[in-house]
This record gives sequence, C-alpha cells and structure tokens, in this order.
Amino acid sequence: MGFKSGARGGRLKRAMDPLAEAMNASIEFDRRLAHFDIRGSIAHAQMLEEVGVLDSEEVAAICDGLKTIGHEIAKGNFPLDPALEDIHMNIEDRLIKRIGTPGMRLHTARSRNDQVATDLKLYALHSAKKLIQLLRVLRKSFVTKAQKYKKGMIPGYTHLQRAQPVTIGHHLLAYEAMFHRDQRRLQTYIERVSRSPLGAGALATTTFNIDRTSTAKKLGFRHVMKNSMDAVSDRDFVLDLLHCVTTVGIHLSRLGEELVLWTSKEFQFASIGPAYCSTSSIMPQKANADIAELLRGKVGRLIGSWVAVATVCKGLPLAYNKDLQETQEPMFDAVETSLQCVEVAAKMVSSLKFHVENTEAAVTNSYALATELADYLAQKGVPFREAHHAVGALVHWASTQNRKLNSLKLTELRKFHDAFARDVFPWIDAEVSINRRNNVGGPAIKQISLQLRELKKELTDVPTL
Repeated sequence: MGFKSGARGGRLKRAMDPLAEAMNASIEFDRRLAHFDIRGSIAHAQMLEEVGVLDSEEVAAICDGLKTIGHEIAKGNFPLDPALEDIHMNIEDRLIKRIGTPGMRLHTARSRNDQVATDLKLYALHSAKKLIQLLRVLRKSFVTKAQKYKKGMIPGYTHLQRAQPVTIGHHLLAYEAMFHRDQRRLQTYIERVSRSPLGAGALATTTFNIDRTSTAKKLGFRHVMKNSMDAVSDRDFVLDLLHCVTTVGIHLSRLGEELVLWTSKEFQFASIGPAYCSTSSIMPQKANADIAELLRGKVGRLIGSWVAVATVCKGLPLAYNKDLQETQEPMFDAVETSLQCVEVAAKMVSSLKFHVENTEAAVTNSYALATELADYLAQKGVPFREAHHAVGALVHWASTQNRKLNSLKLTELRKFHDAFARDVFPWIDAEVSINRRNNVGGPAIKQISLQLRELKKELTDVPTL
C-alpha cells in the first residue's frame, strides 16, 4: 500500500466530512507557528542523529529542506492545504515531497502532541520577550516626558475629585511604575515557563533512547518538563501569558481613560499629537482621542481571551484533548493585540503636550492644599482629628464665600483655629507643598530627579532575557 501524507494515516479509510474538516483544521491561525515548528523539527532531527536514530546525510537533508521551507514561508510562497489540518502537517508534507524518505523519518520518537506544545511554548516565550522590549520603549517615553514636565504642577485625584497637588512628572512616573511591574512580571514568566515539552510524545514519551536535554538546550529552554502527561496537556503557560498581557491591557486602559479626560475641553490639561486622533464624519470641529479610547476598549478582548482559555482548560481529563486547540486563537489574538497597543501607546505618549498653565490653574483654583493646613496644625501640636475638623469647616466657609485658600488673611484663618500663625502661608503655596513631600516615592522635585536618574540608567542597560 502506498504512503499518503496527512494525519489520518491508515486507520481511517473514509475522507472526513467537509464541514467537519473545516471545523477540525487550524491552519488559518496556527500558521503563526511555522517558524517555531521548523526550529523544533531541526532540533529534534539533530538530536536523533546524536542518539544514532538518523544518520548525518538524512539529518542534513532534513535541515536543509526545513530551512528552504522556512524561506518559502517567509516569502509567502508556501501553499497551505486545509486538508492537512495544521501548519505542522503542512510543513511535514512539503518536506517529504522535497526530500522523500528522510522527511518521512523526521517524526520518529515524536508526536504532534509534544510538537504542538513545544511550538506554542516557543511562540509564547518569543512573544513575552518581544513585549518586554516594547514595554521598555513605552517606559522610556514616560521617562522622557516626565523629565520635561517634572516641575509642572497638576492636581492629584482621588474619586476623580481634586485631592492634593503633585507634579506632571510624578503622575507620569506612576504609569512608568505600572509598566515596569508588567515587565518584571513577564521576566518572571520567562524564567518559570522555560521548560521543554519536546520528547514527551503523545503522553508516555517513547521507546527510543532520546536526549530531551539536548533538544531543550538547542531551543533555548532552561529545563525539561518532568512529567510527560503534564507536558502535552499543560496550557498553564498560555493562561499565565494571558494574565500578563491582560494586566498590561488594564494599565493601558487606565492610561487611555486619563488621556481622554485630560484632552477634553472640560479639562484641557493636554493635547495628543494629530497622528493619534481622528475627526467626526459630520462635526468638523472634532479632534477625537480615538487611539486612547481604543487602548481603553481593547482590554475587553484581552480579558475575554483569558476567560476563554480558562474555560477550555477546566475539567479536561489527562492527557491531550482536541479542546486544547481552542486555546490557540485567543492566545494569538491577545498577544498581537497587546503588542500593537503597547507600541502605539509609546508613540502617543511621546506626542503628548501638557498645557501647564491649565494644570497649575487647576491646583491653585481649588482646595487641594487643605491637607497642608491640617498638617500645619498637627505640627503645632493640635490633634490631627481636631485639625481635620477645623480645616473642613474653613473650606466649607471659603467655598460659600468663593474664596481660595491662598487669598485668606490670618485673621480669617484664626476664626477656625487660634493655632494659625504667620508662618502658615508657605504651607498654602503649592510648589512649597510639593517639595515638602520629600519622602521616597513622593512628588518632591528632588525625589523625581533621583527616580529619573535611576530609570535612565536602567533603561540604557541591555536586559538579559
């Protein structure tokens, strides 16, 4: 009986129903794994030569054939056959047609189960490293912008109400801190996930005396997975990656929300470069912060991807089940969405222009320095709760009189507490207030300068991934 390429082999004698075949095929989305599949197959072939299963001529033919196929794929000259189900069988079929029998021997001591798991994990690790690099670019954009506006005052908000004065630089570095955390989370992910499934076979390894450590090293993994059943059925690394990218998305969404607010006519705190805005089809005056809105909106897809994969994985019996194919599309979509969002966010942040005259007016034309007055009284020996009550009454009176704190006279202040003295007035100067908060993590210019110096050094160094 002659050999026919494909995964159905000799067991199934009838062709698959066309509708079922379309449902079963994954080639439309798993083509993204082509590069990683070729890398994994080359490492596998080289290991089979090392243990004496294949000879050097066979391995040379396999490796040369796979590299040629890789070039075809890169150039868009690789025909895809949905009947072959996935990218793995498409590549194998093409290899067999190119080099004959050596191509048929490549799958010795390997299953599609450990092959797919390896390809997916290589994709995940590659994507995590790429996202780390883009997060560093995004962080640099915040550092550059924070340096420019490190002295410009802006209200800090709680409950979206003006709370205490900070600097624009301090506010921007809060986002840098979020994305720095995301970067470290991905670095930890890489360390934890770098374990090779290759060699686990369908679920019980193989009767061939293979060297799993050799293929792991060739592919850049730090270890091998210790249990073969777990190795082929594990998709925790997909869930973990989706958690990482979803958290990035949540941080981007928070940024998008503030940019939408800041660039509105109601706030007028900042402007986004026109390359990251759009206009209305009917209202010619509009300059909409569409990209910021999309940063806010796309996190829904990321969260949805995590939920989809978690739902697929729950309750599956060991070991491999076809359900696991459904983890791929959400992962690809989430990774590609997050990469795009981080890259465009860095460019949009670089385009930001703050209207410092408006941000500083929002500080001075408010009661954001009320806490300073309470602290002043507390430092005079007044119990803080008493000071808090007195200043609250003062603010209530001032607001009914349409008076700002920095316009009040000492006699007026003393109506609310007799501990007020002439040395109170520096406490209701916003710039002095900010610089008085010279604690680690505080908004004082000295603290911001120290942070910027440390961040510039860290972001200049080349990270080891």
